[in-house]
Amino acid sequence: MRRGFLYLVAIMDWFSRKVLAWRLSNTMDADFCVAALEEAIARHGRPDIFNTDQGSQFTSFAFTTTLKDAGIRISMDGRGRWMDNVFIERLWRSLKYECVFLSAFETGSEARSGIGSWIEYYNRRRPHSTFGGRTPDEVYARAQMTERLAA
Repeated sequence: MRRGFLYLVAIMDWFSRKVLAWRLSNTMDADFCVAALEEAIARHGRPDIFNTDQGSQFTSFAFTTTLKDAGIRISMDGRGRWMDNVFIERLWRSLKYECVFLSAFETGSEARSGIGSWIEYYNRRRPHSTFGGRTPDEVYARAQMTERLAA
């Protein structure tokens, strides 16, 4: 955007690379991150471990309490641990080059709509070479089915 900044958070399943929830905000507080986390847990269940960097939103009392109250172990990257965030960093790169830089959003509403459409495309229709051309939704669904069958 030409005027101002927007901040984006995404909750991603590492195995499938599926974006489980996301939020956009014009402030750097933790509330929008907590809202995305709560949505991901409500819609997709509780993971055993949640990995994040040590940004102020993710080390905030509100965010860490949400994880602890749900019984989720917290894993925070140490300095120089870029590999721990490689999947989300790759998502950010793809989103920027395939959506944000091409769209030049004028307003927050335009950005929210455009990013939402791209994330839907990413999850449902964008093939990933890592998964033999399958989409994150397909990989996630198969993993869920396999987990249910194993139980």
